[in-house]
Amino acid sequence: MSNASGRFEKETRFHDDDGWDLSEDLPPLRTQVTREPAKTIITRNDSPDISFDRSINPYRGCEHGCVYCFARPTHAYLGLSAGLDFETRLFSKINAASLLERELSAPGYAVKTIAIGTNTDPYQPVERKERVMRRVLEVLALSHHPVAIVTKSALILRDLDLLAPMAERGLVKVALSVTTLDPVLARKMEPRASSPERRLDAIQRLAEAKVPTAVMAAPLIPAINDSEIEAILARAQTAGAREAGYVLLRLPLEVRDIFVEWLHARYPDKLKHVLSLMRSAREGKLYDPRFGARMSGSGHYAWMIGRRFAAAAARLGLAGTHIPLRHDLFRPPARKGEQLRLF
Repeated sequence: MSNASGRFEKETRFHDDDGWDLSEDLPPLRTQVTREPAKTIITRNDSPDISFDRSINPYRGCEHGCVYCFARPTHAYLGLSAGLDFETRLFSKINAASLLERELSAPGYAVKTIAIGTNTDPYQPVERKERVMRRVLEVLALSHHPVAIVTKSALILRDLDLLAPMAERGLVKVALSVTTLDPVLARKMEPRASSPERRLDAIQRLAEAKVPTAVMAAPLIPAINDSEIEAILARAQTAGAREAGYVLLRLPLEVRDIFVEWLHARYPDKLKHVLSLMRSAREGKLYDPRFGARMSGSGHYAWMIGRRFAAAAARLGLAGTHIPLRHDLFRPPARKGEQLRLF
């Protein structure tokens, strides 16, 4: 993968072949983590086509390196590349838990489910050491606040000691993203994410601990993994998933060029076909940002994907289900300087 300069930079830098045919060993990829104090931690949105209005992102950038990640362009705001920089130059929000306590205890705070993992993965490998997500989850557990988590990492099982008691009170649900059952394809698309089998095992272990669990077949990529819809849902349902969802591949801004570069390198014989199907689902473009269309697309191909998914989900008992979370148990964290409540 390339590492083109961010779209806001004045200079554009890229590697070029000088014609000498000399083998030059590139330095190994190393993850750099910058620990930065955030100013706020709960992000608000009013998007009409997503089911939550607030979220938390413990990290900027994601070590999983998923080629299709729609969050890649956000690194441009940091003066960095949406390519390799996004995967290797990470930012850890070290004060996330303390900020969350402050924001939850603010006068007039209205409880609604907080979504985590909707931008970058809170359980990416760096979380083993940084433990930002762990501390955030501890705050949510102590305050009895509802949370919905999306991840493609088996590392979430580390936090079963928090998730299981929260699930008993109806305060948490977890969605595992399973894009393919083929480990070879998964390694090409998501080089540092948990293998498909480990994600399915995570679904099973969460379900056994009575944590409500869903599967996300996301993203579905034309002619790459769209043939696996039914198989993914069947395996996830067998493992214990109770809900299912899907998203058609999104290619905003720099993600388009990164994905096309990946197709050139990995599937040159499929490149034209994949892009043709994408354009057919995006009204002739490779991306359509309109609310209501950006997640599922439009046109005959998108319609077929939607009908296949709906039929498989209905057959497996995953359609029309919605796992509700409780909002009436919330207890605001004690504000600093306040006396703790006796009851």
